[in-house]
Amino acid sequence: MKYSESEIMAIVGKIVENVKKEGASCDGASVPVGVSNRHIHLTREHVEILFGKGYELTKIKDLSQPGQYACKETLTIIGPSMRAIEGVRVLGPERKASQVEISRTDSFTLKVKPPVRESGDIKGSAPITIIGPKGIVTLPEGCIIANRHIHMSLDEAARYNVTDGEYVDVLLCGERKSMFYDVQVRAHKDFRLEMHIDTDDANAAGVGNGAKVKLIKR
Repeated sequence: MKYSESEIMAIVGKIVENVKKEGASCDGASVPVGVSNRHIHLTREHVEILFGKGYELTKIKDLSQPGQYACKETLTIIGPSMRAIEGVRVLGPERKASQVEISRTDSFTLKVKPPVRESGDIKGSAPITIIGPKGIVTLPEGCIIANRHIHMSLDEAARYNVTDGEYVDVLLCGERKSMFYDVQVRAHKDFRLEMHIDTDDANAAGVGNGAKVKLIKR
């Protein structure tokens, strides 16, 4: 059967309309949200420089992902503007490379230009200075804005029909419904289902910890 150009355009229009309706529906929103505030990861060497020889970080609360926790310790960070942000929480456990994760809003205050990266990918990222009670550490690279991502177990990845490293779209149904694109899937046997966004994204969409979002596979 042959279709005229007008008939083809009408069919395409209906398909596009259906896709938009499907994507805009909050039915099936099942991925919980975790809002990540600015924070710091430290190496053993930098813990000792900032807090003193032999110092051990003090865990105060487990985080959603197994093995990750918030520490009692907070530090001050300073960028090229010499304007400081105080009270930045240290997260454990210690890492192989120190890293500071901030929001875009924070970057305006600090006058730094951090790239949007997956946590741990700090090569060529922005410099930042960290001030502790016993010393100062200046990182030539290590300041990033964390990319939007979803942690999930391997079983959950199979249920959502996605794989580790894949990018999906996510619908946030908060006070201001928003669609986030290029959200990275991080699948591991020890992960727990949760989408991590920073405070800028959470405020823009009007969502908070525990809100549910919809994963849309491309």
